[in-house]
Amino acid sequence: MAFGRGSKMDGRRQSSSSSSICTTTTVVVFVALCLVGAWMMTSSTVFPLEISSNKKSTVKEQPTPAVNFGASEEAASSNAVEGSQRFGDTDNDSAPDESNNKDAPDEEKFTENTTEKPVEKTEDKEKTEDKESEPQKEKEESKDSFDDANGKSEGRSADVKSTNDEEKSDEKKGDEIRADNDGEQSDSEKKENQEEKSDGEKKEDQEEKSDNDAPQEEQPQIEEKVEESEEKEQSSKSSEVFPDGAQSELLKESNAQNGSFSTQAAESKNEKEVQASSKSSGDETSYSWKLCNTSASTDYIPCLDNEKAIKKLRTTKHYEHRERHCPEEPPTCLVPLPEGYKRPIEWPKSRDKVWYSNVPHTKLAEYKGHQNWVKVSGEYLMFPGGGTQFKNGALHYIDTIQQALPDIAWGKRSRVILDVGCGVASFGGYMFDRDVLTMSFAPKDEHEAQVQFALERGIPAISAVMGTKRLPYPSRVFDVIHCARCRVPWHIEGGMLLLELNRLLRPGGYFVWSATPVYQKLPEDVEIWNAMSSLTKSMCWKMVNKTKDKLNQVGMAIYQKPMDNNCYDKRSENKPPLCKETDDADAAWNVPLEACMHKLPVGPAVRGSKWPESWPQRLEKTPFWINGSQVGVYGKPANEDFEADYAHWKRVVSKSYVNGMGIDWSRVRNVMDMRAVYGGFAAALRDQKVWVMNIVPIDSPDTLPIIYERGLFGMYHDWCESFSTYPRTYDLLHADHLFSKLKKRCKLMAVFAEVDRVLRPEGKLIVRDSADTITELESMAKSLQWEVRMTYTKGNEGLLCVEKSMWRPKEVEASM
Repeated sequence: MAFGRGSKMDGRRQSSSSSSICTTTTVVVFVALCLVGAWMMTSSTVFPLEISSNKKSTVKEQPTPAVNFGASEEAASSNAVEGSQRFGDTDNDSAPDESNNKDAPDEEKFTENTTEKPVEKTEDKEKTEDKESEPQKEKEESKDSFDDANGKSEGRSADVKSTNDEEKSDEKKGDEIRADNDGEQSDSEKKENQEEKSDGEKKEDQEEKSDNDAPQEEQPQIEEKVEESEEKEQSSKSSEVFPDGAQSELLKESNAQNGSFSTQAAESKNEKEVQASSKSSGDETSYSWKLCNTSASTDYIPCLDNEKAIKKLRTTKHYEHRERHCPEEPPTCLVPLPEGYKRPIEWPKSRDKVWYSNVPHTKLAEYKGHQNWVKVSGEYLMFPGGGTQFKNGALHYIDTIQQALPDIAWGKRSRVILDVGCGVASFGGYMFDRDVLTMSFAPKDEHEAQVQFALERGIPAISAVMGTKRLPYPSRVFDVIHCARCRVPWHIEGGMLLLELNRLLRPGGYFVWSATPVYQKLPEDVEIWNAMSSLTKSMCWKMVNKTKDKLNQVGMAIYQKPMDNNCYDKRSENKPPLCKETDDADAAWNVPLEACMHKLPVGPAVRGSKWPESWPQRLEKTPFWINGSQVGVYGKPANEDFEADYAHWKRVVSKSYVNGMGIDWSRVRNVMDMRAVYGGFAAALRDQKVWVMNIVPIDSPDTLPIIYERGLFGMYHDWCESFSTYPRTYDLLHADHLFSKLKKRCKLMAVFAEVDRVLRPEGKLIVRDSADTITELESMAKSLQWEVRMTYTKGNEGLLCVEKSMWRPKEVEASM
């Protein structure tokens, strides 16, 4: 009956059986459309998360430092050092500051964490959707644009006709991408497989959590799969880089665009491999360090304390025992710290006092205290600023010289001076008040630790003696040379030692001699004065003034070297003789002294033929004798090379060293550039309250005269040997492509032991070098328990900043 009743009802509606089927179909279609609409609403809610401006902006910003890393395409064809320039120009933009890194470390974090956080929390969705238009523009630029909010990309198949097909395609595509990524894992990723698996599980938990929080709870698995598919599709198309093998072609493109520098992905991948191999091989503990076992103990200078070599000397008549005698095998031991060592007092307070515990020597205070050299006061060593010839203070003495000879013009005409037999270097310390740089030196002799006192005070000085060899400086570079009771017998043996000063003094420069023969009438003093008068006259030095300081009751004589050869040609007797034409006046490394004079330069374009620009103009101006016909160190015309080098270091120092590495420059005073070229690094630090010892290695181009011409100073050195300074005397060492060159002829462990000896605890070492050398040095630093403050590589170039610690090994090496 029910059937009949239903028929009547149908009859009332005037419908046929076929219309019933249509009605049923309509209802089914309507329900299907509702389901599709619900799915689309869910999809539109999820996909904007994958293209959020937060993530995409990170990707967008990443290529900037990489692209701008190279200084120029032309530079790419230059030598390896120019490569360091390109590196230096840009790592500073990427802020290699360990405390506030904004580019380089962010890149590393990005490549490591992208798979850990694929979905943002639901509370961020509104922000993400608001910024949707901006990332879409960025995607269009990078050819990763999306057609709609559901994530249909240009790269997806164009024949998707239904939502069910889309769903299947997305799921399949997601599975394929996951399989590809799994199949193309790099070796480093496989090594970190366990760690990444746990991260992946966390990721899935986060995704499920996010989906459960969303209003659409009916299809969490579908949403999850689609999200993963779209995210991985984005990563495979992005020109910035996830560290997986799927990006190999994109990495090649980046390499081509960036010259010799690779992308952050390649760097991060390589770094992971290096760290993994380092941990597995135990590189950090492969170095065995021991304490040095020498009689010099905490003051050990290997080339000046070589007792074995000193005992074999046939004579010490010419102070041979104070000269350098380096061990055949450079030591690899570490110098112990004095008991109670503290971080040095900062400049300028350090000029007046230092910690006694850092330089625990009292003999000099007992011997020279009455002359106001140094005094002991509780836990301090006090420096009243006096000296043998200026008991009432160095500044009064300095001004007395200026008054006696106004043309000396401290800090303008006279900028770089040499102080012979400096004592505790109070003269040079107060010359800073007159904007003058003083290279002070004295031997390591019975005046216990005088040079160590100077350096602890923040005053430049080295341990050296006027003995049988030339001093490690080029010819004709010092504006003034000063000797105040320096105890050097200038007049003996044909005036050999005074003739060495003649080699170093700039034509037209002054020699200031303040000693008892100038103002006392004792027989010995009169004899020396007469001998000096005869010698200086035969050398064509003109005595421009002889005066007496009434306050200090001392006198001084001031001589001037000639500017040309006229006087030499008019001498009636060739005594002292002129040096042979084959004698190179600039040769200074272990060259024996000779009692002869070098002729002065002739010609308007020859170095030394005229006086440099006044300070400070001379710092930035290209020396007049550097021109475009000469080839510079980096391959460009020399004058362009000089200018480019200075511009480069100004950028590096300003952007990276001063403002980007977190270095407190108020604690930095004594600085050494271990491989200076034109002195650009030192020149760029002019506004800092530091001084820089510029070292030109003996196997590098001889650019040291250029450094002096700029109003800076430095010396020659062989880094396969120890430097002539006391331990713990420099706050910062800088080495630009030095260690990779040294590896060819020196043992790097011995060089690093020397770096440890010279550097103060809490001092910094900044190295720019090849990536493999950076890795090796970083391993050494870690083995010494130094703090690695920053390490960065770009292609084959690297940058490392480490800080020395107070750590010392407990084991002592066998007796040397």
